[in-house]
Amino acid sequence: MKTIKEQTFRLSALSLGVLAMLGAQAQVAESTAMAGAVIVTGQRASLSKAIAAQDKADNIVSVISSDDIGGLPDKNAAEALARLPGVSVQRDQGEGRYITVRGLGPDLNSVTINGALLPSPEAGRRAVALDVLPAGLIRSLEVSKTLTPDQDANSLGGSVEVKTLSAFDLPGQLLSVSGSASRDQNSGQTSPSAGLLWARRFMDGKLGVAVGVSGEKRKFGSDNVETGGAWDGDKLTGFELRDYLPVRERRAAAANVDYRPETGGNWYLRTLLSRFSDDEVRDRLTIGNIAGGGVTEGATTAARAERRLRQRKYTQEIRSATIGTEQNLGASLLRVEAAGSSADEDTPESINDARFRGNANFAGVGFTNGAQPSLTGPATLFDAANYSLNAITLQQRYSKDKERHARFDLSREFDTGEVRNTLKFGAKASRRDKDSDTNQWTYNSAKATSGNHWGAGSTALAAFAGQNELDYKLGRIGAAIDPAQVRARVAGLDRNAARLAAESSINDFDMSEDIDSAYVQDSLAWNAWRVLAGVRAEHTGFEASGSQINGAAITPVRRERSYTNWLPSLQARYDADEHTSIRAAVTKAVVRANFSQLAPGITLASATEATIGNPDLAPLRARNLDLGVERVLGSEGVVSAYAFHTDIRNFTYTTNLAGTGQWAGYATATSYANGDKASVKGLELAWSQQLRMLPAPWNGLIAGANATFSDSKANIARHDVKAGRQLSRGIAMPGQSDRMLNLMLGYEHGPVSTRLALNYKSDYLLELGSDILNPAQDRIVDSQKQLDLSFAWQLTKQLQLQFEAANLNNEKYYVYQGVKNHNAQYEQYGRTYKITLKASLL
Repeated sequence: MKTIKEQTFRLSALSLGVLAMLGAQAQVAESTAMAGAVIVTGQRASLSKAIAAQDKADNIVSVISSDDIGGLPDKNAAEALARLPGVSVQRDQGEGRYITVRGLGPDLNSVTINGALLPSPEAGRRAVALDVLPAGLIRSLEVSKTLTPDQDANSLGGSVEVKTLSAFDLPGQLLSVSGSASRDQNSGQTSPSAGLLWARRFMDGKLGVAVGVSGEKRKFGSDNVETGGAWDGDKLTGFELRDYLPVRERRAAAANVDYRPETGGNWYLRTLLSRFSDDEVRDRLTIGNIAGGGVTEGATTAARAERRLRQRKYTQEIRSATIGTEQNLGASLLRVEAAGSSADEDTPESINDARFRGNANFAGVGFTNGAQPSLTGPATLFDAANYSLNAITLQQRYSKDKERHARFDLSREFDTGEVRNTLKFGAKASRRDKDSDTNQWTYNSAKATSGNHWGAGSTALAAFAGQNELDYKLGRIGAAIDPAQVRARVAGLDRNAARLAAESSINDFDMSEDIDSAYVQDSLAWNAWRVLAGVRAEHTGFEASGSQINGAAITPVRRERSYTNWLPSLQARYDADEHTSIRAAVTKAVVRANFSQLAPGITLASATEATIGNPDLAPLRARNLDLGVERVLGSEGVVSAYAFHTDIRNFTYTTNLAGTGQWAGYATATSYANGDKASVKGLELAWSQQLRMLPAPWNGLIAGANATFSDSKANIARHDVKAGRQLSRGIAMPGQSDRMLNLMLGYEHGPVSTRLALNYKSDYLLELGSDILNPAQDRIVDSQKQLDLSFAWQLTKQLQLQFEAANLNNEKYYVYQGVKNHNAQYEQYGRTYKITLKASLL
């Protein structure tokens, strides 16, 4: 039998880089000896690295190495994370954006990059849209499902740590490039992407520099039909046909420097810049004002029709820089770090809504198929000559989220013989600022004497629409509206006269969140036991300013408060034998409410309607219980089972305050409240293994499966005017699927590597309706499954060709209201095919 050193392995440039700038897994392993070591990479090696990282951790974590991320047709970090047990992804236009961990939504989880909190560019959210991070820029992803005291306690489901490359991860220097072309089936568009990675060590190996850049411009399309939940029993009161043509661009760069002058010391600088833009044209045909208050399936009646256009481009940027040092002081280890990160979203003046209304109501309008409403009606519905300009609304938005922190950690090991003891303590000061600014203008008059007139010229839709019919695969909409013609109509007009003061002020806010924390923890190891115990204290100072809108009156509103959370943690591991470990954890965590909920703005739309922010919302607090067993199958496989239970206090939800306190005379007073309690419980099962025990050629197979079964409950309530008291009901936590499943079958042999992966999640609650106590108004996302394929061929030691196919099963996105046949949103995207050529130049 040959020894490892006698075998020949092939090593791709991408695997050498670990930071998969090229966006695909190492396909063929090659041996590279350095200082007597043999490095083997590929699907097999990435699985072994993930197993080793999970087994080494004191807490419960799930890990993806860079080879895993690149080894699937995953465009970004969110889609890569969806392969892990307990993690699911929420998609936008067919692309993964946000993640849910163990049934807890995106805003209840945190993301850090190289130790620095990743802020959210979106104005009202804490959740980070992970599609701004290309998968090819990432060395590894780690999801901590139980937090240790030295970690920020700002996640209830999981904390995601994104790590980028250090030159000390490599055996030598590296220069690799890639180029790709992808084809979108729905739109027929071809899109380019490229990447470059360079890494090298200098000064006799003491200084390491790694730089990576990547870029992608993706043109695609989606077709949508939605009602927004406009159902009255089986009557449909309105619906829309929507055609989307987005262009998304991603550019990212990472530059990391490490200086290790002597053993036990390290100085480092980690930087990341990511820029994501979404340029979207949404053309739609809207049916509303239906005679009789609605129409049933198959019937027809008179209805109003409108052609509407939205055209906007927003750009999100995330910047992060971390500088620090780790110093080995004999039996002690000192870490000092400072970091700053910021995220912003900039939407220059956009066409928020250009509306053209039918000159008269159309007769004979109806629909078929409640799940995917297909419009029936006369041909005149699609003739631009029958529509005239009704209003043009423009909007500009800008938001920024900035976080800075400084921290130190000091640990010391004590060895008393039978017991190894590591005592660790530290402190951290974090300063976070969140700002939002909106401006809105409306033109809805033809009179030049009015302040909001839309200028001279024809108001017929035909003057704004071209001759090209929209390529809409779910029916017919009509000719495409030209955004340039709409902008030209209002160009040069007085913006000040058309500005909407209330709409331009109510979403403006400034918030600051200052968190000072300290912790102490102790790790003990003796015989087969490892125990970590400690406590973290976080003091939060919060300030917020906004506006109260009452007609034309705008009054500043300001709030401030502070509070302290004590967060103990106890985690234990028992090694039943050399390969089997049993883990248990009791931890506490805290998450602050969303910024949109905390914003102190109040809008008094009328004497009976109000919208109220709630800066006094208490943070969500959770107690987590975890118990599991894990068995390592050699160095190339693992099987595990984990049970978890999370109790949540102060669950936050939307409610109606009408009939209570100062809102006693109101019909609707929409605000936010803390619920009494919520809980999530479940079971995670996972297995992955390299099937070397099979006879050739089947010994090249790699298989994996994981499943999560969960259940959640939350109590919500509102005051009921008729009953004269609070009424409540139980719901599932938004975003929580009862079942999630991942299946993977891979194969590596010689120059060939391939992988087929299936991701599935059952239906989940998206949001509540206007009456939160009525389950018939709940918006439910239907179950989803997606099948992806990757295939690679190592042409030479320097060249690799890869083919990827995403969404092979052509999965749709479907949201229903209450019952399956009541559409809220239906969207289809089609398949995407991609081919990539990668070259190693060093």
